[in-house]
Amino acid sequence: MTFKVTDGERGAWAVLHVSGELDLLTSPVLRQRVHDAVADGRHRLVLDLSGVHFCDSSGVGVLIAARRLLRSCRGVLRLVLPDGGSVEGSHVNRVFGALGVRRLFDVHAELADAVTEEVPPLSA
Repeated sequence: MTFKVTDGERGAWAVLHVSGELDLLTSPVLRQRVHDAVADGRHRLVLDLSGVHFCDSSGVGVLIAARRLLRSCRGVLRLVLPDGGSVEGSHVNRVFGALGVRRLFDVHAELADAVTEEVPPLSA
């Protein structure tokens, strides 16, 4: 399967739909797209990972770096990861669980949930 990142918008949220394998070869593409979105002033970003069927540690590293980047500019990052009922969701969720990083992210099962919930105010 070909790796692809497509842009979208849902209200105040920039959405990057990611599909394919997120690995050592493709993770720099996602990293650049996140940086481009932030450089364009988009500080509310959703990464829709529902089309990702493989993610290695370099892909997870890009997601952690994206979280750090958004937090540094007082932005918000949300991830869309389907629940374990789908093949794609179960793999990425297993990787997150194995690495213990799921708690770092604001994860939603559906894109509609990720873009409709209110953003809590930043704490001091």
